[in-house]
Amino acid sequence: MHHTDTHGDAREDEDFLRLDHQICFSLHAATRAFNGVYRVALKDLGLTYPQYLVMLVLWEHGELPVKRIGEHLRLDSGTLSPLLKRLDAAGYVERRRSAEDERSVTVRPTPAGAALRERAAGVPRRMAEVTGMSLDEMRALRARLTDLAAVLDAAARTMDDEEAVGGRR
Repeated sequence: MHHTDTHGDAREDEDFLRLDHQICFSLHAATRAFNGVYRVALKDLGLTYPQYLVMLVLWEHGELPVKRIGEHLRLDSGTLSPLLKRLDAAGYVERRRSAEDERSVTVRPTPAGAALRERAAGVPRRMAEVTGMSLDEMRALRARLTDLAAVLDAAARTMDDEEAVGGRR
């Protein structure tokens, strides 16, 4: 009897290892599909999806240190810097060294960047329509994904801590 249980567990583990059973892959595939739709939706604005995300943060919060933009978008400065450089070159943002802290760079939308907000106003509604989901369904999914991200962040920190403790022996 016990032998069968072990065999069942092994088969269950094998089943879990199938690519189409991975929630992370489903999320990755959905993200790539979203990016494809955003590429088309943002073409008129001349923005890539990551640049659009930066602009969303700046439209919402105004002038921010680069570090805070990175926190909002979960991006490190190595990924964020080239995005900001391109947005600066396009005339949508202005980067300045902070007067209080020379190491800190702040970013704010230029008048052209602020004007872009009006042109981008229809994008979220268009994206909502293409999903085929109701607003309630979208809110529920977003809440579940936000909770999932928080749980995974906590798990990653715990695993890092355990590895650090284990590595000190």
